[in-house]
Amino acid sequence: MAELKLGVIGAGNIFRYVHAPAWKDNKDVEIVAVCDIDREKAEAVAKEFNIPHVYTDYKDVLSHEEINIVDICTPNLFHSEYSVAALEAGKHVLCEKPDAVSPEEAERMAEAAEKSGKTLMVMRNNRFSAASGYMKRFVEKGHMGDIYTGRCGWIRRRGIPGKGGWFTTKELSGGGPLIDLGVHFIDLAIWIMGNPKPVSVVGSTYTKFADTDLADSVHSQFGTKQDDGTFDVEDLATGFIRFDNGASLQIEFSWASNIEEEVNFYELRGTKAGASFKNGKLKIFTEVEEKLWNVEPEIGNHHTGDHANNINHFVDVVQGRAEAIFTPEQGVDMIKILDAIYKSAETGHEVRL
Repeated sequence: MAELKLGVIGAGNIFRYVHAPAWKDNKDVEIVAVCDIDREKAEAVAKEFNIPHVYTDYKDVLSHEEINIVDICTPNLFHSEYSVAALEAGKHVLCEKPDAVSPEEAERMAEAAEKSGKTLMVMRNNRFSAASGYMKRFVEKGHMGDIYTGRCGWIRRRGIPGKGGWFTTKELSGGGPLIDLGVHFIDLAIWIMGNPKPVSVVGSTYTKFADTDLADSVHSQFGTKQDDGTFDVEDLATGFIRFDNGASLQIEFSWASNIEEEVNFYELRGTKAGASFKNGKLKIFTEVEEKLWNVEPEIGNHHTGDHANNINHFVDVVQGRAEAIFTPEQGVDMIKILDAIYKSAETGHEVRL
């Protein structure tokens, strides 16, 4: 019998298509309850994955004595509220990204985790790909030298998720592609760089494609489109981050812009080598015996998006088999960065952290 009993809050596509299969494959976990304000949606997911209990109030999940871990897959606005409540109820928490919609809410989550003594992990699936693990070890062994600058992004030609729904409603989402996609590759770049502390940012945001219904990205399927809904977030964000060790990172994230193709990437430049990750392909640029070398490592699965590995790591941490590679403090830093970029875009000035 599985030792961990899981309650799920939020029965949307991210749970149905990404989280649920991973949980079902983990022998330590049994999904015992699913909650969604849309009971019909929750019942459909419960039937599909053979989940015995269905709720429409998240508090019913937290009062369910059998449940000891909670997976939060709601709109961004509720991540902090539900995480804090779950931690205070004595549950371990895995929450979808982003951590929260404000630094204050992210800090509340970190404080609740520390006070409760329970595990809080926010989804950082891109850390768990084979390519990411290889690069992390490559850097830690000193092969990159001093990483002093880089750039990262995820830019789409046309890939607005759930237009008119919660994704494009700032009150619920906290923002557009910066908070939706930025968490992924800003986090990945900073993690590989060794988690330097951000000290200042400058950024700009734009909304130029709120009237388009074109879509060429598979990722536009997330969320539920509403023809008469709201679109009050950016569709493109750019920025520049400075760190306490003197390093810097350029960023660009968009749901829609006139580019050739959708690209997700990071580039890091060190004194001994550089690295490029683009749409799943990792390359390293270095120098050997006074010759320039370009190397494409053979490391198996290059793809990002390893939610299953992230979920399995969370289970290992809860079970005491592993040390968490993500800390709530890193989540606070991430939300501080995103919040400061939005403030810089509004004021036209650099924001100190």
